[in-house]
Amino acid sequence: MTISREALDKVALSEREYSLIVQRLGREPTEVELGMFGSLWSEHCGYKHSKALLKILPSRGKHVLVGPGEENAGAIDIGDGQVLVMKMESHNHPSAVEPYQGAATGVGGIVRDIFTMGARPIALLNSLRFGPLTESRNRYLFNGVVGGIGGYGNCLGIPNVGGEAFFANCFSGNPVVNALCLGIAEKAKVVRAKASGKGNLLMLVGAETGRDGIYGASGLASRTFEEEQELRPTVQVGNPFLEKLLVEACLELAQTDWIVGMQDLGAAGLTSAVVESVARGGGGVEIDVDKVPRRDENMTPYEVMLSESQERMLVIVRKGNENRVKALFDHWELGSHIIGEVTDSSIAVIKEGKEVVAEVPVDLLLSPPLYRRRSKKPAWLTEVQSFDIATIPDLKSRQCNSTLLRLLASPNIASKEWIYRQYDHQVMNNSVVLPGSDAAVLRIKGTGKGISLATDGNGRYCYLDPFLGGVIAVVEAARNLVCSGAEPLAITDCLNFGNPEKDDVYYQLAESIKGMARACRELKIPVISGNVSLYNETKGQAIYPTPVVGMVGIMNDINGYCTMSFKDERDLVFLLGAALSPSEGSLGGSEYLEVVHHLVKGKPTIDLALERRVQRCCLEAIRHGLIKSAHDCSDGGLAVAIAESCIVGDIGFKGAGCRMGGRLDDSLFGELQSRIVVSLPLGSAAKLEKIAARLEVPLALLGKVGGRRLSIENYIDLPLAKRARAWGNGLERSLS
Repeated sequence: MTISREALDKVALSEREYSLIVQRLGREPTEVELGMFGSLWSEHCGYKHSKALLKILPSRGKHVLVGPGEENAGAIDIGDGQVLVMKMESHNHPSAVEPYQGAATGVGGIVRDIFTMGARPIALLNSLRFGPLTESRNRYLFNGVVGGIGGYGNCLGIPNVGGEAFFANCFSGNPVVNALCLGIAEKAKVVRAKASGKGNLLMLVGAETGRDGIYGASGLASRTFEEEQELRPTVQVGNPFLEKLLVEACLELAQTDWIVGMQDLGAAGLTSAVVESVARGGGGVEIDVDKVPRRDENMTPYEVMLSESQERMLVIVRKGNENRVKALFDHWELGSHIIGEVTDSSIAVIKEGKEVVAEVPVDLLLSPPLYRRRSKKPAWLTEVQSFDIATIPDLKSRQCNSTLLRLLASPNIASKEWIYRQYDHQVMNNSVVLPGSDAAVLRIKGTGKGISLATDGNGRYCYLDPFLGGVIAVVEAARNLVCSGAEPLAITDCLNFGNPEKDDVYYQLAESIKGMARACRELKIPVISGNVSLYNETKGQAIYPTPVVGMVGIMNDINGYCTMSFKDERDLVFLLGAALSPSEGSLGGSEYLEVVHHLVKGKPTIDLALERRVQRCCLEAIRHGLIKSAHDCSDGGLAVAIAESCIVGDIGFKGAGCRMGGRLDDSLFGELQSRIVVSLPLGSAAKLEKIAARLEVPLALLGKVGGRRLSIENYIDLPLAKRARAWGNGLERSLS
C-alpha cells in the first residue's frame, strides 16, 4: 500500500478497505476517486454496519408507495390522489461542533429531501438529546440547537409542530439532533431522484459551491470525538432565504414534463447526488467541475466534488428543455448551470476541463463492504437488569406531594414550551393541535381529513434492554397518535448509537432494530424511510442507544380529533389498559428511579398483544365520540399523566382508585406500558365498558374531573397552581 495512514484517516477508510478499492479498480485511486470512495463508503452514506440489520424492518403495506432506500424519502398513499412524503435524519456531529448551523442545516437538508420529490413541506418535528443543563457547555449546545431549528424553519415558513427533548449525562458534548419533515404531493406528480436517458443534462441549481462541509460525511459523521480539534470547516452554513426560493422553484418545475429527475445535495455533496442518481437510472455520467460555480477561489476538483455547501439541487433536464428550465430558475433569481450529461456507460467520469480526474464504475462506488458482527449480550447489562427494587425504600405517604412536584419539574417531564415557543407552529394555518400534546394534528386542506404526527424514543429504556426499548419506541409513538384520534400509517426512524465496532454497541444496535421490527409487525405499521447515525461517542463515552421513531397517522374526520386535557366538571376518568398488581414492577428505567434515587437500573416491560388491544379500544372509543380526552402513561407514570391532563386543561381531579396494590412508588410513578388515561361524561361509561370488554382490555375507574386541586386518595393533595408552576417552569429553571 502506497498511501499513508493519515491520508486514510482523513477519508475514514481502513487499510483493508483501501486494499479492496485497489483490488476492484485494478490500480491505485486518484485523489478525487479516493475522496469519492471515502464519502460513499462512509457509515453516513454506505451504512456499512447497519444495512444488513435494517433489512428486517417491515417496509411493505397497502398504503406504501415509496419505501426505504428507493428515493430521498418514503411516500404513503392517503387516497384522493394524494401522498404524504416523510423522512427523518440526524445532524448530531455537526451540532456538537457548531450547534446553531449544525441544527439549521439539518432542517434545511431534511426539507430538501421532501421537496425534491415534488412534495410541499407542511410540517417539521424534531427529537433532541442533551447533557444536563446544569453544565454551561450543554446549555450552549441546547440554546444553539433550538435557535438553529427555529431560525431556519421559521424563515422557510414551515410550521414546527412537535417533537421531544431528553436530558442525560451521556449526551454531554454529543447531542442528538434529529429532524423530521413531512410533505404532501399529488400522487401523479411525484418526482424520482434518478438520472436516466443518454444525453439528458445535469443542471446544478442554487448556491455557489464553497469549502464548507468537506469531510462532513466521511469524517465528521463517521468517527467518534476523541480529542479536541478544530472541526468547524466540516460544518455547513445555511441560507434559509435561498432555500425558500428553491422550494418554490422546484415545486413549480415538478409540475412540468421538462425533467426526468431531481436530487438534493446533502452528505458528500456533488459526489453522492450524481452517483446515486445515475445508479437509480441505470446509466453513467460525465461532468466537468470547471462548470460548477464557486464562491471560493482556487478550489480543487476534490473540493468541488466533496463540498457540502447547502441549498443546492441537481436537476436532470430532458435534452432540449434546458432553456425552459433555466428561464424558470432565472424567474426565481436562482443560478443554474449545466455541468454534465447522462451517458450509457455505467461509469462516473469526472473531468477538470479536458483532464479526467476520476473514472470509476458507478456500482463500485456504491458497493462498500458490509459488516455483520456477532451479537452477544454484554455481562454488565445482566448485572444492571438484575437490580432488586426491594433494596430501596418505598415512598412514605408524606413524601408523595414533594415527589410529584420534583418529577413534574424534571427537564425530561416538564413542559417544553420554552423550546417550541421559539418555533412558528401555526404558519400555513393547518395546525389543529399545537405542540405540547401527545401528538400534533394538522388538517389536510381541501378535504375533511387530518393527519397526526409524533416522535418518540427512550434511550434509557434501550440502555437497559435494547430489544424492549426498540419495541417501546414504536408502540409509544403509535399510542400517542391513537390518543389524538388517528390511525397509525407509517414510520420514519433515526437510529442514534455509539461506535458499532464495539461489541456492546453493536449488540444494542442489533437488538433495538429487532425490537422495532417486532413491534412494527405486531401493529402492522411499515417503515418507509430512515437514517442511521453511528459513532456518537465523546472520548470513549457512548450516548444511550437512542432509536427515534417518527410516525404519521390519518383521521378521516378532522373534527374527531382528541387532546390530552381534562375538559369538564364531573367527567369520569378511567385507566384504559394494564393495571399494576403487587407481583409486577414498573420502576425499572423510570424517571422516578433516576430523579429520586439516582439510579438507572432494572428493565422495562411490555405486553405487545395487550398494547395492540388497548390502542384499538382507545381509537374505537374516540371515533364513537365517547372520549373527551386521552393521554398515554409514559415518563413519570400514572400520577404524572393525571397531573398533566389537569394542568393543560386547567381543571382539577379527585381520585380514589389510583392505588393498584404493591409498592406505593410503583403505583404512582411506575412506567408500566400499555396504559391510557381517558375522561368521558357519565353517560358514555357503559359504552366504553362494552368496547373494553369485547376487546379484553382492562378498565379501571380512577376518579372524577373537577375543582382546583389534584387529589389522589390519601397520598397526593396539591393545588392546581402549584403543580402548574413546577411543570411549566421546570425547563427554564434548569437553564438559569
